[in-house]
Amino acid sequence: MLRTIGNRLVTIVPSLIGVIVVSFLLTRVLPGDTATYFAGPTATPQAIAQIRAELGLDKSLPEQFARYVADLARGDLGNSLTTGQPVLTEIAQRLPASAELTLTGLLLAMAVAIPLGVLAAVKQGSLIDHACRILTTAGVSLPVFFTGLLFVYVFYFQLGWSPAPLGRLDAFASAPPAVTGFYLIDAAIARDGETFMAALSQLILPAVTLAVFALAPLARITRASMLAVLASDFVRTATANGLSSRRVIITYAFRNALLPVITTLGMVFSFLLGANVLVEKVFAWPGIGSYAIEALIASDFAPVQGFVLTMAILYVLLNLAIDLLYGVIDPRVGMEA
Repeated sequence: MLRTIGNRLVTIVPSLIGVIVVSFLLTRVLPGDTATYFAGPTATPQAIAQIRAELGLDKSLPEQFARYVADLARGDLGNSLTTGQPVLTEIAQRLPASAELTLTGLLLAMAVAIPLGVLAAVKQGSLIDHACRILTTAGVSLPVFFTGLLFVYVFYFQLGWSPAPLGRLDAFASAPPAVTGFYLIDAAIARDGETFMAALSQLILPAVTLAVFALAPLARITRASMLAVLASDFVRTATANGLSSRRVIITYAFRNALLPVITTLGMVFSFLLGANVLVEKVFAWPGIGSYAIEALIASDFAPVQGFVLTMAILYVLLNLAIDLLYGVIDPRVGMEA
C-alpha cells in the first residue's frame, strides 16, 4: 500500500505544477485592473502606477510568476487585498464550512441514490424504477442555483419551515468552541444541543440542494452497474444453488457493482466542489467558494489562486483515496497496480 501511495504522489506533482501555471495565467488575463479597482474612481494615474508597483504588477509575467512560486515554496499564498489578511489563514478558517456542506450533501445523495439504484435494477420496470428515472432526470436538468432558490422560496418564504438562508447560524446563536471547524461535530462535542439544532437547521437546505445535484449520476450508475452484474453468470449460478435473493444481491451482486459507483463518486465529489460555489452564494454560506467569488469580482488575484490550488489538492487527495479504496473492495485491483 505504501508503494502505491508513493507512486500516486509522484504522478501528482506534474498535475499540481500545471494547476499553478494555469491559475496564475488565467488570473492575469481576466478583465479588470487590480490597481485601478483598489485606487478608486478618483485616483490619479500616478497613484494607480504607485499601487501597481507596490503589488508587483509593473513587472513582467515571468518575474511575477517567479515571485509567486517562491512564495508558494515558503507556504505563503499571499495576502487578500480586500481583507488584508493572509490567504492561507482565511482559507483555513473557511474550508471547514465548505467541507461540512459538501460532505453532508454527498452523504445525503449516497443514502438515497445507492439504495434507489439497487432497487430500480432489482425491480426493473416497476414504479421504483420509473421513479428513479424521473428523479435522476430532474436532478440532471435543474441547475444547482435554481434548485437552491426554489427550495428557499418554497420552504422559507412560503412554508416557513426553514430558517433564513443567512449562513451557518442565525443571528441569535453563537458558534460552538472550535475543535474540528464542523459546527455539528463541535456542538456535539460541547454537548450543546441548542447550537447543534441551529446549525443543522441552517445546513439542511443547502445540503439537500447539493444532494439533488449529486443524486442523479450516482443513482444512474448504480442502476446500470447492478443490471450488468445481475445478468452475469456467477449471479445466475448463485441463484440456482438456492441462495436467498437478499444474499445474492448484497453479497455477490452489489459488491461487484461497487467499483463503477466508487469511480462516479469521485467525479461527483469534484463536481460538488464546483457547484458549492453557487450554493454558498445562494445561502450566504461563509465557505471558500463565496470567498473566491468575492475576490474574483474585486480582481483580487491571491485568494482566487489560493482557492484553485486548494481545490486541486483536495481533488488529488480524493483520487488517491479512491485508488486505495479500489484495493479494499477488490484486492485484484491492488495486485494489478
